[in-house]
Amino acid sequence: MCRLLGYVASHPLAAADVLGASGFKAFTSLASLHGDGWGLAWRGADQATHAVSRPDSAALDPLYGELTREPLGSAGLVHLRWATGGLPVVPENTHPFTDGDYAFAHNGNIKPIARLEELLTPASMAKLRGDTDSERYFRFVMQCIGESDSEAEGVTRALHRLEHEFPNVSLNALMLTPESLFAIHVNSKATSPPRALTTLYESDADMPHRHATEYYFMDYKITPDAVFVISSGIDEPGWLEVPPDSAAMIDLRTRELTRLELLPVGPGA
Repeated sequence: MCRLLGYVASHPLAAADVLGASGFKAFTSLASLHGDGWGLAWRGADQATHAVSRPDSAALDPLYGELTREPLGSAGLVHLRWATGGLPVVPENTHPFTDGDYAFAHNGNIKPIARLEELLTPASMAKLRGDTDSERYFRFVMQCIGESDSEAEGVTRALHRLEHEFPNVSLNALMLTPESLFAIHVNSKATSPPRALTTLYESDADMPHRHATEYYFMDYKITPDAVFVISSGIDEPGWLEVPPDSAAMIDLRTRELTRLELLPVGPGA
């Protein structure tokens, strides 16, 4: 389980500038819980996707502070990792996962992992480096994109299958591609807060902001110059809730937001 922050802007932007000084300090403070690694990905001026990740707490790693205050690119994402129980805190398990100009970060826990692996082709399995369900989720999305005529079709195809196979999990994710930033907010049947969270705090009131009942919620903000998306956890004005069980792609060039057509939710879905 993790925290996510993504942006698409008209100009190079530092990740810290998305929230301002106080807001970004509050976001980084969530590393007191989500302290099992951090990662960044961004589209640089060279039109390539770059990524850095470390298996250390963002709150304690000077490199995190340096990079998040640099205007690295006009689109990017930030990930704070809280490792799923039993999965090692090592570089290979630290988000974002990358493949060429694609970068992917997940907030959730898909299990059993063996069942997720059954969806992967031998070629996709051969590309795995770590132990996480999240990397396998990424590989399945990439596999579906490779089998489709467009990124949107591939991501939609992957989500349709995963919603069917794993209806009670969070598929929340951000994926940066050569064309778009995909924001995925699919989690309505996942338990909130996660069981692992309730064991760490004496009461819901002691948990970080909105973690007790809205752990998997995501918010967004649209300004004349940018589109932003963030996981719950900070108390800042001006953000709107992302609709439940939805996914969208934000065009990196125009910042146009297009909603993907997912499976219907609710009784009989």
